[in-house]
Amino acid sequence: MTVESKVIEHIHNVLETFNDKYILDGRIKKTKVIEDLDRYDHDLIKALLSDDLIHNSYTEKIADVEVFKVNQFIEMLEFKKYWEDSYTKYSNKIGLTSGGKFIDESTDVVLDFPFKDTVLKAGMSKEDLENSDDADEPFLNEIIAKPEIDELFEPKILVNARRYDNSNRGGYETSSISDDDNLIIKGNNLIALHSLKKKYAGKVKQIIIDPPYYFESTKGTDAFKYNSDFKLSTWLTFIKNRLDIAKELLKSDGFCFIIIGAEGYAYLKLLADSIFFKENYIGTISWRKSDNQANIGQFAQVTDYILIYKKDIGILNRLPLSDKAKKEYRYSDNVGSFRRGILLHKTRGRHQYNLITPSGKTLTGPWMKTKEDIESLKDQGLIYWTKGGQEQPYKKIYLKDSKGQIANDFWDTTFGSNQRGANEISKLFNNERVFDFPKPEKLIYNLINLGSNPNDLVLDFFMGSATTQAVAMKMNRRFIGIEQLDYINTVSVPRLQKVIEGEQGGISKDVNWQGGGSFVYAELMEKNQGYLKDLQKSGSIQELMEVYNRMKENADIDFRLDLEKFEEEISNFNSLDERRRELVRILDKNQLYYNYANIDDANVRDLISDNDYKFNKSFYNKDGE
Repeated sequence: MTVESKVIEHIHNVLETFNDKYILDGRIKKTKVIEDLDRYDHDLIKALLSDDLIHNSYTEKIADVEVFKVNQFIEMLEFKKYWEDSYTKYSNKIGLTSGGKFIDESTDVVLDFPFKDTVLKAGMSKEDLENSDDADEPFLNEIIAKPEIDELFEPKILVNARRYDNSNRGGYETSSISDDDNLIIKGNNLIALHSLKKKYAGKVKQIIIDPPYYFESTKGTDAFKYNSDFKLSTWLTFIKNRLDIAKELLKSDGFCFIIIGAEGYAYLKLLADSIFFKENYIGTISWRKSDNQANIGQFAQVTDYILIYKKDIGILNRLPLSDKAKKEYRYSDNVGSFRRGILLHKTRGRHQYNLITPSGKTLTGPWMKTKEDIESLKDQGLIYWTKGGQEQPYKKIYLKDSKGQIANDFWDTTFGSNQRGANEISKLFNNERVFDFPKPEKLIYNLINLGSNPNDLVLDFFMGSATTQAVAMKMNRRFIGIEQLDYINTVSVPRLQKVIEGEQGGISKDVNWQGGGSFVYAELMEKNQGYLKDLQKSGSIQELMEVYNRMKENADIDFRLDLEKFEEEISNFNSLDERRRELVRILDKNQLYYNYANIDDANVRDLISDNDYKFNKSFYNKDGE
């Protein structure tokens, strides 16, 4: 029996003295043990150190003080034998807790992140629904601790930079970018967001995202692919990482709009409160996304939710008047259409005085306005008197003077529906279904109206089919979009090309869109990311191992890996997915893309065109170098 096995046996014996607190069905509840060690639980540590083997193995005397090597002890609990340093030591510790205890031990609920510096990278598109073989990173749902991150969030090199505009709708190489340019980036959105930080921190007016939804139960069209049983914690960490950096890009008067389904709403609300702070929560819009009644299951979910947060001092705009609201302006005179504003009200009126009607009758009130205000309205010709029966004055409120309407918390399908969104994009691509579940342009149009003004910068880092970017262009907003899947070049970019050409779908007629606009496209320069794609596309174990052999020659492998031990173990993974997952895990995630800091290294510079080299200098404002 190895020393490690003996220690585990002794640990098990100690933990059994706590009854079922740390042991379940004969197995150690590692996460619970580690959490209590992180909190330096006196009873637990005292019990562990009372065992001679544990004491001798995990204590050290320093300056006559005996120190419990708690970090080394935790690493041992999470040990995998072919890792020199435990790769899985940071398990899914995120959860709903109260008073430091999990919700099954408490009643009040608070969202807690015991490790606030952990990072999750994952395949991120909700449109990767039924065919996971098309995903770039379906197995990268792993928690990575901050000490393991050194270069992951460094600015990355951008390549294949192209500009699309009316002069050449097919796009052409560009070596520069300005603050006025719209930008599309292909690559992992978490890493891309960090690359945007230097150039765009504090400049984004509005974020609109439609992230992958969380489902409580497995569905045939689950929007997010997980590699653990902790689906909720994985999903929450995934969202948290991106909101943390996205918040830094917002202006102080900026807004974040998040579209989410019913099953994830409650959890996301708690998470977003912790990031943007509860006092910056503005409200939630319930959007009826479908008029169709589902006949599957026990309960039809026809509503999505739109969470709205301000960063600090933002005030929402009013919405343009709806067709229903415009019908209230049913009166007219030589100035234009108007609606009536109440002046005489028996319960709300606060002013009492006499007012003579055009026929000579006397009205006594109570009035909503002072006598001086009424006289001023009369002088301006803004009083409308009813004719016939009881004469009563109203204030004329002209349609031309309307500042719009305040948004309410329920939007029906007049604000767009899923079916409308599907039809819009299908018509752009010869009535083919090229994308699942795109949002309708009318919905995004109203969200953009609420949170931004012309020439403001709108960010959507779950770009998908580019609905947000298409609507932003039609509404004279600047935009940034990020997407990592290959359909960016078959759906997203072609859609924006059609917008430049003046396509008349979606909101085009509502805003009198005639075409125009432009955008710059660029890609994060792949390094280990290329191997990830090859691993995912491999259809057999033989193909996987061919990729692995190339990885050994050229890829950046995690420095903690004992390659010899790993190769002894890899054959034990018999299924294609298991072996693929392990091969993905050994790649150094700090090296998914090339860092901008290395752009002048000879071996990197040779891989980059002169045009892309100049573009990077322009993007990172290093033209003088």
